[in-house]
Amino acid sequence: MSICRTAQLGGQVERCDNATCKHERIAYNSCRNRHYPKCQSSNRERWILAREEDLLNVTYFHVVFTLPEEINPFCLKYPKELYNLLFETSKQTLFTFGNNPKHLGAKMGAISVLHTWGQNLSLHPHVHLIVPGGGFTKDDVWKSNASKGNFLFCAKAMAKVYRGKFMEKLLLFLKEKNTPMNVSLRRKLYDKNWVVYTKEPFKSPENVIEYLGRYSHKIAISNHRIKAIENGRVTFSFKDYRHGSITKNMILDASEFLRRFCLHILPSRFVKIRHYGFLASRVKQKLKIHQMKQGVLPKKHNSIHSKSDYTEIAKARLGFDVTSCPCCKTGRMVIVMQFGANGGLVSLSNPPPSNINNKRNLFKNNTL
Repeated sequence: MSICRTAQLGGQVERCDNATCKHERIAYNSCRNRHYPKCQSSNRERWILAREEDLLNVTYFHVVFTLPEEINPFCLKYPKELYNLLFETSKQTLFTFGNNPKHLGAKMGAISVLHTWGQNLSLHPHVHLIVPGGGFTKDDVWKSNASKGNFLFCAKAMAKVYRGKFMEKLLLFLKEKNTPMNVSLRRKLYDKNWVVYTKEPFKSPENVIEYLGRYSHKIAISNHRIKAIENGRVTFSFKDYRHGSITKNMILDASEFLRRFCLHILPSRFVKIRHYGFLASRVKQKLKIHQMKQGVLPKKHNSIHSKSDYTEIAKARLGFDVTSCPCCKTGRMVIVMQFGANGGLVSLSNPPPSNINNKRNLFKNNTL
């Protein structure tokens, strides 16, 4: 991430095709790391486009399952295993209520996104779930939740079931690792009220994806929250939820800031967005049939497919044309040269002007 958009990752030289302009700029390659704030916009918009094709004309809910802070030491030691337990037990809790005829009695679906941070960059593992307010019976008939759209299930009841399922699996896991939990901590966790938070239903299915899009590719801290970096300290803003969500500034030593940021770098290849039930990838065809039965015409993005080039995504979804010349505003920026890591020449599409060779030497010195 530290060399993102620098000559060390290579890039390209672009030139305006307007004969009277010929403006040039250098565009360095992105690191594409999922923890870097400036490398997620295109991926987020592609993901939103793909999810819009899966919408049903039903009520959607937002549910959050949180881990108590007493479990943080285990998350630091076994992040992959503990986060998998969080995904698994939150899904099981939700589907336990959904499968119960007293609550719903139908197969549900959900999209789950893992976040590991709090506003002050402390470790705060939790999952956000977007849940359609109902499910499909064995006869493939849609059945809405019994609350008639006012709420999904009782949050306090879900919290108790969630606590029991997570603790059962956690104690078994720790026993396998020969690191059993001490009795006092176990009692404290069982006595504590675990947090399961449910919000009011969304106003429309379209609002669901835009809302979840804010969470899907979000990272621990974005650039706009960093207010100052000086004298070995970092100042950043955060919302103090314990005191009325007031925005405050926090000042940390640079090493402490980096330590907190690194708490939220996920294990390699760890999947942080998961789809369950009738929203799972393996049953996409069945979902299309359900949409037809409901009279829903899923959105088809012919001009902007989920695999589209970032220039198309930026123009259609983010509101700016990256190929437009920033100087004359009428020409198009055309790639005339590409260079690899540390300035190694990759290709030339047009004969370069005399100053291109000088730029190649600057690439190697990382001065541009």
